[in-house]
Amino acid sequence: MKSWTPFLAPVLALLSLDPVFAARQTVTLEIPSMYCPVCPLTVKKALQREPGVIEVEVSFAAKEAIVTYDDEQTSPAHLMEATRNVGYPSTVKSGPGDTR
Repeated sequence: MKSWTPFLAPVLALLSLDPVFAARQTVTLEIPSMYCPVCPLTVKKALQREPGVIEVEVSFAAKEAIVTYDDEQTSPAHLMEATRNVGYPSTVKSGPGDTR
């Protein structure tokens, strides 16, 4: 009887990999309408609820949010929509979708 161990190791290694085409992306959103120290909390919660968002850092002083996300699950357009839906319109400052 042959051992299956040499054949199982590569298969198990492939199963543990992230999807081939999914990639982590980081985008900086400019959010000029944040006018008080509580605004970033609302923005952060809205972005964290978006599927595929991995990490969110919101700066009141810089009036921006830095978002790391899975590009197979969301996009800068969806992230901007999430901030707009809670009353804080945003634009891409840098990262994917940067038009400058």
